[in-house]
Amino acid sequence: MADEMEIETLDHRDFDAEIEELITLIREKKYGKVRSTLIENNAVDIAEMLEEVEDELGLESEILIFRMLPKDVSVEVFSFLSEDNQVDIINGITQKEIDQIIQELDFDDMIDLLEELPANLVDKILVNTTKEERHLINTFLNYPDNSAGSLMTIDYVHLRQGMSVAACLAHIREVGTEAETIYSCYVIGEGRHLIGTVSLKSLVMADPGQTVDEIMHREPLSVSVLTDQEEVSNMFKRYGMIAMPVVDGEGRLVGIITVDDIMEVIDDEATEDFQRMAGVTGDSDEEYLETGVLKHVRNRLPWLIILMCSYMITGGIISSFEDMLSSCISLVTYMPMLMGTGGNSGSQSSTLIIRGIATDDVRLDDFFYVLWKEVRVGFTVGICLSLLNFARLRWIDHETIGVAMTVCGAMFLIVMIAKCVGAMLPLIAKAVHIDPALMAGPVVSSLTDMMSLGIYFVFASMILGIGS
Repeated sequence: MADEMEIETLDHRDFDAEIEELITLIREKKYGKVRSTLIENNAVDIAEMLEEVEDELGLESEILIFRMLPKDVSVEVFSFLSEDNQVDIINGITQKEIDQIIQELDFDDMIDLLEELPANLVDKILVNTTKEERHLINTFLNYPDNSAGSLMTIDYVHLRQGMSVAACLAHIREVGTEAETIYSCYVIGEGRHLIGTVSLKSLVMADPGQTVDEIMHREPLSVSVLTDQEEVSNMFKRYGMIAMPVVDGEGRLVGIITVDDIMEVIDDEATEDFQRMAGVTGDSDEEYLETGVLKHVRNRLPWLIILMCSYMITGGIISSFEDMLSSCISLVTYMPMLMGTGGNSGSQSSTLIIRGIATDDVRLDDFFYVLWKEVRVGFTVGICLSLLNFARLRWIDHETIGVAMTVCGAMFLIVMIAKCVGAMLPLIAKAVHIDPALMAGPVVSSLTDMMSLGIYFVFASMILGIGS
């Protein structure tokens, strides 16, 4: 109960006020109090505090406070610092301190660090590593970005085929402190081939005299070192796993991916999808306030140019029907409504399908099923919107029956087609290996705008009997 009360207290502290207090203590050079204040927090919060210290007091103060931390705490805090802060600290501490951080850092965190650092700092970090360690690090660094190999760690518990349960538990006690997780253990046979998995719960509940072969789960789920990280994250979500074994081309166990690393991938993938749906390129890891103005311009300008050109086509369609619009000026009034309704209808469908693709709920095999569903949805929504508008146009705006039928007939068809186009484009993009997120938002809106105007003017020609 005491532990629960302590956790609750820590959760509800005013974090901003504590940072202010910490900065005041540093300015007053009360370093003993600074150290005791820091180590009361978890590593994530300490990392954030250090970054705030650097913003307020400069890099020298951040490095000074980092050096005050106990060695085991400083290593964990280092892994949670931003890339820029990690580089600053490495440049500001001694080679001995760097060696200690690298020795204690989890292997996957070290690989993540080395991937982001410039070559001169990588050499500085690896200067005292052994030849075998360098070979292993280089192997990991050579895996493609965003692959399972670039995410995995070698810090896991493996058990040998034929080991007794008692021997397995003794082995876990011996090596478990260095492992990322001990709740899932991996059974390997000759040549390190993965043959099964066993949970810690199963080992604890089993008879000590049993062998691991009797209780392990055979033919376990695994991924290749070259499997894309998005596919890996989908497997974690689908099967509710806490760790996933990674094998090479010959089925040999080379590492595992833990759920904490996949959570970062899911966050990055979601951010990337949001950016692409809004027509923004660039790295999903970039923070808004830390990205320069010119970088923001480069990330946003290309799609704006493309969309501007698409709206030039829309303007050309309007220009070609100038005579029609001049002979029935009230038609102009309803163009924004039709274009907006078409864009929103298409965006609704594309957003749902993109989400379905991301969660593996919608697949390419579902193409015609999705199309048929959107036809029915579009038909129903189109009828409702058209009837509402017909009533408004006739009894509120007092439009002629011809104009009302033109607007409402066009709206019905626009909504139906926009729903289908919005749903189909992400699936088509997936089929041709383009990110489906690109087919949302601005892209769908620009296409449906052109389509809406074309349909509207065709209806006007047919019903009102006026041409271009």
